[in-house]
Amino acid sequence: MKKPPLTPEHCAELLHGAKAIVALTGAGISTAAGIPDFRGPKGLYVTRRYDPMKVFEIDSFQRQPEYFYEFSRDFVATANTIKPTFTHNFLARLEQGQRLASVVTQNIDLLHHQAGNKKIIELHGSYSSATCQACGQHFHNLSYAWWERLMAESPTPPVARCPDCHGVLKPDIVFFGEMVHQFAAAEELVAECDLLLVLGSSLQVSPASHLPYLTTAPTIIVSQGEVMLPAAEQRFFVDTDLDGYFMDVAKYLPEVVDC
Repeated sequence: MKKPPLTPEHCAELLHGAKAIVALTGAGISTAAGIPDFRGPKGLYVTRRYDPMKVFEIDSFQRQPEYFYEFSRDFVATANTIKPTFTHNFLARLEQGQRLASVVTQNIDLLHHQAGNKKIIELHGSYSSATCQACGQHFHNLSYAWWERLMAESPTPPVARCPDCHGVLKPDIVFFGEMVHQFAAAEELVAECDLLLVLGSSLQVSPASHLPYLTTAPTIIVSQGEVMLPAAEQRFFVDTDLDGYFMDVAKYLPEVVDC
C-alpha cells in the first residue's frame, strides 16, 4: 500500500530528532536558482545545445578543450550571477545547528559553498580548483570571476590557460572516463547517518545512485518527477517543489526559519 505524502510537519519532526543528517543533492536543488540541468525535459542533453560526449568526455577534452570551454563560457556567465536557493540556505543552517553531518552533491555549481556549508563532498568536482595539463600546477579557491577573466583573455574559442606556462587548465570536474571524488567518504557518511535527505536527484547517475542503499535510516526523497529508488518502509517520497516544501518545513523548525 502506498504511503501518504510526508507532511512538512512530519518532515520537521524527523529533522529535529536527527543528529547526523546527510543530504545527497542533485541538479533539482539548483534549477530554481537558474542553473540549467542536463537531463531534465529542457536540459542541455535533451535540447542538444551541447553534445555531452564532446563537452564532458575526457579524451575529447584532451584533444579539443574548446568544446568544454564553449560550454563553460555560458555556464560560468550564468553561475556568476545566481544566488543559493532557500533549500541551499536551509541545509547551511542545519549544519550550523550541528544537525547536518555533510552535503554530498552531484552538482558542480558551488552553490552549497556560497550558502555557507563547510562539510561538502563534491562527487563530480567543481570549478573551485583546476590543474594545468602541461606543468601540473594546481590552483585552489577559484571563483567564477577568475574563470571569466581567464576565458576573456583567451582567443576565440575560449580556452583557460595556466598563467605561468600557458598550458590548458582543466577544472577539477569529473569527466566521463574519470573516477568520482571522495566516494568512499560519502559511503561512510551515508552508512553512519541517522537521516538521509535526497534532494533534487532522480538517482539515475551511478555511483551516487547507490548511496541510499547503504542506510536503513529514514530517507526523505524530495524531487519532482520519477526517482529511481524503490519504495521501502523507511523511505518517504515527496514529488514537489523543493523550495516551497522546505519553506513549509521551516515553519516547524524555529532554528532555521530565517533562512
